Formats: sequence, C-alpha cells, structure tokens
Amino acid sequence: MSFRENKIDMPSPVCLIHNTEDGGLRICQEALDILDQITQSVVVVAVAGPYRTGKSYLMNRLAGKRKGFALGSTIESKTKGIWMWCVPHPEKEDHILVLLDTEGLGDVDKGDEKHDVWIFCLAVLLSTTLVYNSLGTIDNTALEKLQYVTKLTEHIDVKSRTGDGKEACSKAMELMRVFPSFVWTVRDFTLDLVLDGKEITADEYLENALMLKQGDAATPNVVNYNKTRRSLRDFFAVRKCFVFERPGNTKKMKQIEELTDDDLDESFVEQSKAFCKYIYTNSRSKTMRGGRGVTGRMLATLAQTYVEAISSGQVPSLDNAVESLAQIHNSRAITEAVEFYHCEMTKKVQFPTETQQELSDIHAGVEKEAISIFIKGSFNDQNQEYQNELVKRLSKEYEELVKQNMEESRKACRSIISRVFGSLEEAVKEDTYMQPGGYTEYCSDLDKAIKQYRSEKGHGPMLEEVLTNYLTEKNKVGQNILAADRSLSEAERKMEEKRREKEALEQKNRQLEEQKKMQEELFREQKKSHDEHIKQLKEKIDEEKTCSREEIMRLQHALDQERNKRNPEPTGPRNAALRLLTHGIKACDDVISPVTSWISRLF
Repeated sequence: MSFRENKIDMPSPVCLIHNTEDGGLRICQEALDILDQITQSVVVVAVAGPYRTGKSYLMNRLAGKRKGFALGSTIESKTKGIWMWCVPHPEKEDHILVLLDTEGLGDVDKGDEKHDVWIFCLAVLLSTTLVYNSLGTIDNTALEKLQYVTKLTEHIDVKSRTGDGKEACSKAMELMRVFPSFVWTVRDFTLDLVLDGKEITADEYLENALMLKQGDAATPNVVNYNKTRRSLRDFFAVRKCFVFERPGNTKKMKQIEELTDDDLDESFVEQSKAFCKYIYTNSRSKTMRGGRGVTGRMLATLAQTYVEAISSGQVPSLDNAVESLAQIHNSRAITEAVEFYHCEMTKKVQFPTETQQELSDIHAGVEKEAISIFIKGSFNDQNQEYQNELVKRLSKEYEELVKQNMEESRKACRSIISRVFGSLEEAVKEDTYMQPGGYTEYCSDLDKAIKQYRSEKGHGPMLEEVLTNYLTEKNKVGQNILAADRSLSEAERKMEEKRREKEALEQKNRQLEEQKKMQEELFREQKKSHDEHIKQLKEKIDEEKTCSREEIMRLQHALDQERNKRNPEPTGPRNAALRLLTHGIKACDDVISPVTSWISRLF
C-alpha cells in the first residue's frame, strides 16, 4: 500500500465495517490504518440498495476497474458489512475518492431489518453522495424497499441550531444540511421516459415518483403513501436519477467482470459513463457542519465514533462526532506540529549559531511550517484552545534551543579562550611579567589575545559575556603584575589603574549591548511568531467562512429548485430552511469575532 506524493496505490478494496457473529458491527483496523495515512480531502461515494442488484459493479466502474468489489452470479449476497476502496480522484487534484460498497438490504439469509437500518445510516453519515441502486422501476414497491430513509431521524442524533438565537430549525433541516446528495440508479430499465405524452428526463421521472399525494394528510393511506417520499424530499436537498438498460444478455451477465465495454450494450456503456462523469464532477468533498473539510484520517475517526456508538446501543450523534474529531485531531495536530518543529530544528541548527538572529531566522521558517501543519490538521478549535497549547509548546521548545545555544556558545568561547590565551597563561605561571617593564608587555599580550579571540569564528552569541567573565577573573593577575613593576612611577600606576577600570567598564558595556541585542531579537521573534499564528488562523477562518457560505448557498439553491419543481410555496422543514439561510451568512461572518478576542489574550 503506497500513499506517497499524494498518490494512492490500493490495488483492491478492504473491509471497513464487518458483521460480528452476534449480529453487531465492528470497525476494521486495516481500513482505519489506510485512512489514517490520507491527509488529503476525501470525496466519499457510498452505494446502498437491495441485494443482488449490481451495486458492486457500479463501484468498480467508479474506481475505473472491472474487478475489485466482489460481484456474484448467484442469488447469494456477496458483500457483507461495508467495504472500502480508496483511489485518486479522477478530476479533483489532491483529493481521494473513497468508495463504500454496502451490504445488500433485505438479504433473506440475514433477515435483520435493524441491521439493515444501521448499514443504511452509516452509508448516509459517511458519504457525500449516496447512490441507491434498484432494479426495474421507481414505483410504490421500490419506495417501500427504501423505508430505511424514514427511520433516519430515529437513528441519528443531532441538536437543533438556532438561526438568530431565537428560533431553532427542525431536526429534519439539520439532517438535510449534513446529509449527502442522493442518486437513484435504476438498473434493467425497460420503460420509455414519457409522461402525459411528453418525453421527460430521468430526473423528472424520479421527481414525479416522489410527488406527494394530496388530500387529507391524516388518513392512513396518504400517510403511508407520502412517508418515504416526504423523507427523501426533506432529507436530501440534491437528488439525481440515472436509468440503465440491461448491459447484455443473461449469459453474459454471469461473467460481467471479465467483459470489456465492447462486449456490453452500447446504451448501457454510455449510461455508465454519464453516471461516472456526474459523480466525478458533482460529488463534493466530505465536510462537517459549517463546511469544514474532512480528510481520510478524519473519516476514520468518524467511522469509528459512529460504529462504537451503535455497538454500545446508542444512537450515532453528529455533535459527539464533532467533539471526538476536535479532541483527537487537534491533539494530534499539536503533536505532529511539535514533532516536526523538533526534528527540523535538530537537523538545521548547528550549535552554536554565530548570532542569535541566525537561530531566530531558522526558528521563524520552521515555526511557520509547524503552524501550517497544525492549522491543516486542526478541526473545530473552539476559542483557539489547542492553538494556545501549540503556542506554549513551541515557545518551550524554542526556549530550550536558545538555552542550549547559549550553553554551547559558552563552551565554544571557553575553548577558544583556552587556546588563544594559552601562551599568556603560561607566561603568567612562569613569572615572565614579574620584572621591570613587565606590565607593559603583559598589557600588550593581553590586547593581542583579546583581538585574536574576537576575530575567531564559532564562538556564538555569548562572545562578550564569556570574555568579560574571563577578564574579571584575571583582574587580580594584572594588579599583581602592575604592583611588581618597579619601572613605573606612582603616577603612572594610578593612570594604569584608571585605564584598566575604563577598559573593564567598556567590556561590561559590550556585554550589556550583547545582551540587549539578544533580548531585542527574542522580542522580535515573539512578535513574528504571534503574527504568524494570527495570519494563518485568519486564513483558515476565511477559508472556512467561504466553505460555510458555499454550503449555505448550495443548500439554498437546492431548496429553490425543489420549490420550483412542484410546490409554489415552501412548507414544513423548508420554511425552517429558508429562515435558517436568511441568518446563515451573518452567522458565518460572526465566526471571526472569537479570534479577535483570542488575539488580545495571546502573548
């Protein structure tokens, strides 16, 4: 399995969710490991429908392969649980197409309707496009087999959100916002697309089949007739239909995965291509509420969260899923950013750096990349709690590097002093300067050593501090030599003492200037770090605002289309939808305000 350079090489599907012996569901670690390596955005297409209707074949077409998801030529259902195949998206750069092939609904061998409902719910929750595959026609019988859609509100938990703080939209509206687009594929379709003597499109065929029965809405017949139809209209804002003629004769169909397009009916091939083209072009990237993009590793967390909820007897919660994503992926984003920073700084910094600015420049470049890693990996970081933690951890890492750089600089400076002042030390030990004129010679040798010390490379930013400490230690030596030099008059001794005091003060000033420059550089680094955090955070928020606006406009467009199809005025959930949309753009504009507060508290 290879995931290098944004390429993915997954030769065959793997099981994502499998059935346990006691009839439950369990996530498969192999699939999670694969998703965990995908840091790109994902487009997730799931197929559901009655067993033995050719769902797997459609998924293989989308993968661009003849073989992959298991096909069968008998009445036995081949797919159990949910299988996954990740392939590079054919049209969207830096996106991965995740195909989910679900267990056939209504398998007589299984006979567990509750299990079917959970499989259907998982397909809805994980996908961005849900393909429902059936045979024959869209009639009452076909719609009755799609009864699972009426149970979604019972099996998926979501809190209502307010539009303006006063009125909450319905649960159905919330589900519509996060549910996938819906594509009904009708296989072995033999009818003419004609209604009232006029040719119609497959989409019009679907919408006509979903028309609600008028009359007394409370009567059992009307309620039953409208139940599935209303659910499809209320939950799935975007709907599409494709009809497929038979791909060939029955004998050929038993070996369909061995056949090329040339072996299949031409109309079926063209219809299949049109279906794939639509999915590639119109299936959007997986997002959470608010338009936040989902990566492969985030999809893994979602799948795990939902399956764990089902296994524990709970209803999958969209809000709990968001919280889990935030906790897991924000913590992980911090860890990855800090590990990256530590690794890169270890590779790039050669201690000691010649100046503090040299270390600062390396730090600034690496920190920028580390922040970017966090920003890309973070999710729903309310009040920038996790970014604050990142600030602290990167600051601590850098503080340790500064301390290490200073200590290595001190070691290097002491080593240079030991070498440069070595001959002077030997002369002092041998009392070479304890003679008339010795003090003048000592001062000359000391000045030469100081100049040579300063001209050396590799001492780092603590040059003057170490030199100051060394000269302070040797001050008594100079005094002793001065006192022993009888060639100097008393007046000359006093002049030398004043000169020595002046030089010591000048040296101390050099040290203070060195410290001042270092503090100023550290302060500039702090400001640059602050600005970089804010810059990248604002960019992410602007991007999320754009995504949120697009999500709202997409939904509004879908609702407008729905209203124009048959109903002159929106009713029920659609009234709530339009009220929500009225306030939606203002709400996404307000998302920047917590950041302003965070900026004022940062540093």
